[in-house]
Order: sequence, then C-alpha cells, then structure tokens
Amino acid sequence: MTCRRLQQIRFSVVAVGLFLVGLSSASLAQGPEVVVPFADAPSASAPANFAASPFIAPVKLGSEHKFLDRTNIALFAAAASLNTADFAVTYSNLQSGGKELNPVVRIFGRSGPGLSVNFIGETVGVMGVSYFLHKTGHHRLERLVPLANIACSAGAVSYDLTHRTQVISAASGASSAHKSASFSLRINLP
Repeated sequence: MTCRRLQQIRFSVVAVGLFLVGLSSASLAQGPEVVVPFADAPSASAPANFAASPFIAPVKLGSEHKFLDRTNIALFAAAASLNTADFAVTYSNLQSGGKELNPVVRIFGRSGPGLSVNFIGETVGVMGVSYFLHKTGHHRLERLVPLANIACSAGAVSYDLTHRTQVISAASGASSAHKSASFSLRINLP
C-alpha cells in the first residue's frame, strides 16, 4: 500500500467518525433540559435551592486557602530548584558537545542566556498556570501542575546525568606547532 492510499484511508475513517459523533443525541440537543416536578419536589411557589444556570460551578473542596500557602511555596521552591538543576546539567552537556533532545528547548539552547530564559519561563509558567487554576477554584489541579513539572525536571536531570558526555583534550607538546596534533577523547560517564 502506498503512503497516499494510507492517508486516504485515514481521512475516510476520521470523516466517518466525525459524522457519527455529529449525529449522536448529545450533539443534537440544543435547548435546556426540561425539569419534570416529582411528587416529593418543592412546589412552584417554594423557592428553589439551586440557580437556574446552564453553567456548572466548580465544586468547592473544604475551605479556601491562600495561593502562597506552605504547600505551594514548597512545591514552587522544589520546581524552581529542579529547573535550576536541569539548566545547569543541560548547559554543561551542551558545552561539552551534547545534543538537546527537547525540540522546544533546542530553539533556546543555542546560547547560555537563551537557555536560562527558557528555564526561567518554564518556572514562571508553572506558577502562572497554578495561579489561574487557584483563581478558578480548581485547587487539586493547582497542586498537580508543579508536581508534574517537578517529575519532568527530575527525570530530565537524571537522564542528563546518566548520559553525560565529557570532552578531555590533551596536547602532545608545548609549542604551537605541536598543538595541531592534539586529540579529543569522549568518555561517557556512568
């Protein structure tokens, strides 16, 4: 089968899937749900305990907490320190001839300041997303964002440390004529 034929099959499958989803009863529902009063429901003259809004408010879990409480400060400090460690190890590997595997970081990783801007932006972005989730009432997700960043940074640091490349240069003489006969030796440290 050719690549073009596979693309045609894939397009057909996606088109049929979107068509079937479009015909489902949930996507055809346009109006609000009709509320049928039950025998034990309050009468129409009694005030309702709920707001008649089509939007669902997030569930409040316990009491409100400040954004910069002990837990968030500890999470942000851990995320910042692991991002700093990731920057240091990545910069060291790039200086000794290593290659950046993350395509986003590869854009910034051509210079030390660009790499530092990337990791500072990553830390500030984690704090910003966490603050947004805090303000919208998603407190569990607020804690999950820095935890995910901590896990990714710890994985990157451990990977970089296990695949570290070090360049050792040795000159074969003291004069400048002999320096052209130098060699480089790459050693993969365990």
